[in-house]
Amino acid sequence: MSPMETFDAIRARRNVRAYTDRPIPPEHLDRILEAGRRAPSSMNDQAWDFVVVTERDRLRELSRVWRYAGHVADSAATIALVLPVVVDRDERDIRWFDLGQAAMAMMLAAADLGVGSSHAAVGDQDLARALLGLPEDRECAMLLALGYPAGRPLRPIEEPDRRPLDRVVHRERW
Repeated sequence: MSPMETFDAIRARRNVRAYTDRPIPPEHLDRILEAGRRAPSSMNDQAWDFVVVTERDRLRELSRVWRYAGHVADSAATIALVLPVVVDRDERDIRWFDLGQAAMAMMLAAADLGVGSSHAAVGDQDLARALLGLPEDRECAMLLALGYPAGRPLRPIEEPDRRPLDRVVHRERW
């Protein structure tokens, strides 16, 4: 499969929660992780860490950290996006914004390779910490499940279910 153009990857990316049982080649998983590592961060802080899970039993257990994370159990791989535990709200907001950029970079890199993705929140930090072996000063901010889409492959979506551009964009003023 040849790589997509950047805008095609943006238009093809969608939340994929049903996966085939095809594993993601290690070099493709590394490329996805490299995209996250290269994401911008405020003052180049790079406060994130990524824990990659591919072992099926661990994926099943990890899917229990949030009521809407069932798709993690059937993913080919799930990346736990980890941040330091922070009390200061400004610092936390900045780090979460940075982590969102890393997540989107990984999701676009995945789409470029034909790999579907979907994020999931983490409600049970104690379970996530135990499953992932996280130190007490870290939290699992979110999960990024990856796998080849069951059903239709990723292709640019011509008419996405999104508000029209002229209803979203305000030029110069509201």
